[in-house]
Amino acid sequence: MILSPSILSADFAALGREIKIVEDAGAQWLHVDVMDGVFVPQITIGEPVLKSIRKITGLFLDVHIMITHPERHIEAFAKAGADSITFHLEAAEDPEEVIRLIHENGIKAGISIKPGTPVEALKPLLLEQKAPVELILLMSVEPGFGGQKFMEGSFEKLKGLKSLAIEMPKPPLIEVDGGVNRDNASRLMELGADALVAGSAVFGTKDADREKAIAENAGFFLGL
Repeated sequence: MILSPSILSADFAALGREIKIVEDAGAQWLHVDVMDGVFVPQITIGEPVLKSIRKITGLFLDVHIMITHPERHIEAFAKAGADSITFHLEAAEDPEEVIRLIHENGIKAGISIKPGTPVEALKPLLLEQKAPVELILLMSVEPGFGGQKFMEGSFEKLKGLKSLAIEMPKPPLIEVDGGVNRDNASRLMELGADALVAGSAVFGTKDADREKAIAENAGFFLGL
């Protein structure tokens, strides 16, 4: 099981320390959400912050770009330290070209779809293997904000993605992002999720001993 804690829910005033906590707890990946205020309503971080994160951790940087014209930013994020870049099918005019650019920069490629986009929309791109990806990211909330409630229909959608992945010559990892918590994590793993993005469920603690609580929250997912 791969845990990819999302820094969207971390305390940015103590980001380095909170990254260290999840790294020490055993998290393998770190999920970095990049939003442009156009494809999604919120604006988050860009390449300079990613570059700073790369300096302080050896974790696999799982970068999720929720931006229009993703092809314009691939090289910059790769140079800033991304180990993988996942873009949205809905945001790309030529998804094959975006995947090609990601691979040309020597990192892994992922593709994501919004809750309202059917799994079938990925088939022409992925089954023909014109542009193979290493990761498919299932959004189980509407992208743009942390702390949203998990959409129950995502379980069926995960089954569909798993079936699609099995048809591919080299099945990609399937990651689930949005509202993942202690109540649904086990079920998601049972249905075939390879990686879980957990933001509020890891970093959203109100406990006085925040460091201990974050470590314990991460440990829960890693113990699945």
